[in-house]
Amino acid sequence: MDRNRDNKHVKHPDTLIEKDIKGINRVNNNLALAITTKVGSMWSAYLFGLLSLTSLPAILVTINPSLRNFFPSWIIDTSMITLIAWISQNFLQLVLLPIIMVGQNVIQGRQYAKAQTDHHTLTYLANTQEEQLEKLENIAKELQNLKNSR
Repeated sequence: MDRNRDNKHVKHPDTLIEKDIKGINRVNNNLALAITTKVGSMWSAYLFGLLSLTSLPAILVTINPSLRNFFPSWIIDTSMITLIAWISQNFLQLVLLPIIMVGQNVIQGRQYAKAQTDHHTLTYLANTQEEQLEKLENIAKELQNLKNSR
């Protein structure tokens, strides 16, 4: 018996995911999902951590001006601080955050479809098991009746 064959009572999660998303919405969802996957990685966390540390020398020089000669001038330059502030405040928060939210919504939709499929499958299996147990009980009763009639 092939246990991997399709069963009319068991649905694949892909059948529950909205298929009518077309055109630019499909592109947007796929792009948001790809960006969410990449930004939600440890490599992105390392990159953002390094980005935030690049402004640390400028802060240290502001606190202690004698450190000015310790760091290269380009890293404590006002334009570098402004660039880092723009990247972290504007780009990451205003652009990346909404993209990540869309990606999370796409992922949540897929998880919901999988949960629905799992629920349907488990309900089917539980009902099948109850039917099989009922049939086995009936067979046991028939066998007992045959044994008693002899």
